[in-house]
Amino acid sequence: MAVRIRMKRLGRKNRPFYRVCVVDGRRPRDGRVLEELGHYDPMCKETDARAILQGERIDYWIGVGAQPSEACGVLIKKYGSNGTHLSEQAAALQKIGRGPKPPRTASTPVASEPATEQAPA
Repeated sequence: MAVRIRMKRLGRKNRPFYRVCVVDGRRPRDGRVLEELGHYDPMCKETDARAILQGERIDYWIGVGAQPSEACGVLIKKYGSNGTHLSEQAAALQKIGRGPKPPRTASTPVASEPATEQAPA
């Protein structure tokens, strides 16, 4: 079985969205996948925020012999686990608000906790 890492097209007309997937090479483009490894949104304004990939899983599949397509090879080179654009990607994700959230500390209030003070009667 020839396993490939390639993109599966989703979205609507004139608004493409792709999932990076591991697929048997003989399957159709939008057919059944073995595993989804991330996504790519070419319509995103921030260039470095367009691709979100799971680097460890990509390394695993390449390690067992999966061959990336040309387009996926470029994305893996830039945004994979040892990518060349990872710092730029983190900055772009922070800029658009999809980056990793800072850890919550004990002094940070949570909106869902009820107020402890009672109003005087």
